[in-house]
Amino acid sequence: MTFSASSLSEAVIRARNHSPFLSLLLDREPQLVEGLSQALENPLAAARSLPEDLAVGARLRIERRRLALLVALGDLSGHYDLTRVTRTLSDFADDALDRAIRAAIRERTPDAEPLGFAAIALGKQGSRELNYSSDIDPILIYDPATLPRKPREEVEEAAVRIGRRVVELLQTRDGDGYVMRVDLRLRPSPEATPIALPVEAAISYYESQALPWERAAFIRARACAGDLALGGYFLDAIRPFVWRRAVDYGTIREIRDISRRIRDHYAQAQAFGPGYDLKRGRGGIRESEFFAQIHQLIHGGRDPALRVPATRDALAALAAAGRIDAEDAAELTEAYTVFRTVEHRLQMVDDLQTHRLPDSAEALANVAALHGLPSIDALLDLLRPHSERVGRIYDSLSDDAEPRLPASNESLQAQLAEAGFEHPAGAARIVEGWRGGNYPALRTAQAREALESLLPGLIAAFAQAPDSTHAITRFDAMLSRLPSAINFFRLLEAQPALARLLSAVLCHAPTLAEQLGRRAELLDGLIDATALDPMPEVAVLIAEMAAREAGADYQWQLDHVRKLVGEKRFALGAQIVAGASDPLQVSAGYARVAEAATEVLARATIEEFVRAHGRVPDSELVILALGRMGGQALTHASDLDLIYLFTGDYAAESDGPRPLGAVMYYNRLAQRVSAALSVPTAAGPLYEIDTRLRPSGAQGPLSVSLDAFDRYQREDAWTWEHMALTRLRPIFGSPQARAAVMETVSAVLEGARPERDIAAEAAKMRDDMAAHKPPQGPLDAKLSEGGLVDLEFAVHTLQLVHRKAFAPQLGQAIDELTATGLMPPAMRPAHDFLSRLLVTMRLVAPDAQVPGLPTQALIARAVGLASWEEVVAELDRTRQEVRACWSAVRGA
Repeated sequence: MTFSASSLSEAVIRARNHSPFLSLLLDREPQLVEGLSQALENPLAAARSLPEDLAVGARLRIERRRLALLVALGDLSGHYDLTRVTRTLSDFADDALDRAIRAAIRERTPDAEPLGFAAIALGKQGSRELNYSSDIDPILIYDPATLPRKPREEVEEAAVRIGRRVVELLQTRDGDGYVMRVDLRLRPSPEATPIALPVEAAISYYESQALPWERAAFIRARACAGDLALGGYFLDAIRPFVWRRAVDYGTIREIRDISRRIRDHYAQAQAFGPGYDLKRGRGGIRESEFFAQIHQLIHGGRDPALRVPATRDALAALAAAGRIDAEDAAELTEAYTVFRTVEHRLQMVDDLQTHRLPDSAEALANVAALHGLPSIDALLDLLRPHSERVGRIYDSLSDDAEPRLPASNESLQAQLAEAGFEHPAGAARIVEGWRGGNYPALRTAQAREALESLLPGLIAAFAQAPDSTHAITRFDAMLSRLPSAINFFRLLEAQPALARLLSAVLCHAPTLAEQLGRRAELLDGLIDATALDPMPEVAVLIAEMAAREAGADYQWQLDHVRKLVGEKRFALGAQIVAGASDPLQVSAGYARVAEAATEVLARATIEEFVRAHGRVPDSELVILALGRMGGQALTHASDLDLIYLFTGDYAAESDGPRPLGAVMYYNRLAQRVSAALSVPTAAGPLYEIDTRLRPSGAQGPLSVSLDAFDRYQREDAWTWEHMALTRLRPIFGSPQARAAVMETVSAVLEGARPERDIAAEAAKMRDDMAAHKPPQGPLDAKLSEGGLVDLEFAVHTLQLVHRKAFAPQLGQAIDELTATGLMPPAMRPAHDFLSRLLVTMRLVAPDAQVPGLPTQALIARAVGLASWEEVVAELDRTRQEVRACWSAVRGA
């Protein structure tokens, strides 16, 4: 190729006069400028022509600097068209990312092959359309089986460290600049997931939970760096998620909604003129991209020829297939070319990722001059007609054109089968029942019309669920209980992502599905995503539950707390289904909710009780939590192990209208508190309360004095009762009363108790428990041999024998025992794995049986493993380790 010397000289002059960034590069790379014509023949090779002894980070930064100069001059001189510019930039990004991955792996494991780690390019890198000053948006995945790692290093930690090093190599700035900015936020749930994801977990996410906009993002996805075979395997696996034979209008509506939100958010940059946003403004780059992507999503599932990543290529393919008007395609293509070219001029000025025309006349005139135009007006005249045409074409897309589901049963079954329903005939019968108004919520014409508008998106969401039949059946059961559904239908129509999450909840979590059947308003927290936020601290929850409406009575308070607890527990369960939270955090959240409810209802019950019986002078009720509640680690199905005590003189009497002796007073009060926490009301049930850990068990009074409790624990309590004390935690009462209780507990645990053969008694108790309470199923993480109960017995036995590590939280107690050499280090990971499995199984497979394949994937993701096979193997390995630990402790 021959390059015009005059055009190159003119480009150098414009670069020096109108771009501080390029002027600096011209000064730093004089030899490159001297051989400019030859360098432009192969800019990537010319950029790489550097000394061999440079470190990889420094080399990449200098290469990027040199390439930035060559591409700019090739562009400004007219020798490079837009395709050559964006392809060259994208090829360099691929190569730099690949070299960074290889360097990150070899720095840590020099002798290992750089396998098992891949980058999936999304956005403009994926379509090889990178901007002049663009960031990249990769998703980092790894294969736990092949990823190189250091000895005794967890594979998850190795992957994250490699990912961090890759980002560091690319983003670090020094005197030579930087390589590129890296944005990893397009990965699933970026606020909760590590920066590198196991490949099977990523596949599971996109198959079962991904949001509609993520489908559009993957139109332009490709494996670009690292282990390309791994990347190809991932993309092949999720191809059905991206390209569906059935049209998903929920996804299409969401893309339209994104565009509307962009227009609203960048309202000041919508109007054409100075300050106009070439990317996000009305009629800008983004609308050309969205126009192509919407039509690709509609037709690409059936026509593979339309599955092209680059925007202009996609427009050409759609026009050739007759899917869009050829003139529209030509106008959008021309506008895209002009806008992207001028966008590059904006970015060349100072190497900033900007898309807005400057507001100031001086800066805008500078951009026009850099582009080779004589004035601001010339630049605006170049852009204006394209903006108007693109805006008009994009606005012509109408949601009103979306079809309804077919009316005839035969056509309906065919469409349901095409959508992916395993049993289309049964699903069609359910839909026909809805249309026939067979439920109270569907009796009105308005409700049925709202349902018809919703059905295409809803059916698409259910078809993507792991089990479409269960999803639609449980939704049907929920509809049968709703008194009204118009607002509910409109809500789901407006929120396609909500419909997807709803289908996952209905399919995976029968308990949550039952709750939704009783209270559809539980979806409110999912609508604005607040349900996926971490559960607040106890004090915040108490304030929310304790709030009363004016004139509200005790019964209102009982209902109010039940309503809020139901919402919180539903939200926590949804977090597991959505993969938004670690099950250990969810477990702690369940406990905080229960503690807040206990505080609020105990206080309200006491106020009600005092009206009739007054108070016992210098005395108060104290509530102690034990077991999983004491250890702050509940599951969705946990009951509350409680003990009721009272302080002061047991012979005292209350001072109310109907006085009671202290013993009678507190036993009746404890009964009332238990009822407040357990009896179902119109707002639903709350908790099962277990008080059998109190002194003398079921034969003893419900509430005893602190003095009696102290005496019983020092003189009469059995070893199993002392074991229970290790997880005791006061959750209601004054600070002074709580401290007095803990003084007794600490004294007993530290030795103020009868001498016994603790290990032998603990072993007998565990054997008795195994005989009378066998595991529910093969996946019972609690009761199975080598499960959590065995681990708890080992911990509590060591605590009592050695009189140390008395933390009510089991994980913390294990850490303290491990630190003193009394427990093997493997027990903390064992505790965490078994706890995650228990919390998840209680929600999605409470019978502890092997669930269906879709739920297996959810469980694997929840416990941090890539596949169900890994879950089974890890459970077997963990149980063996716990079994060995418990055998050693009990002396077997």
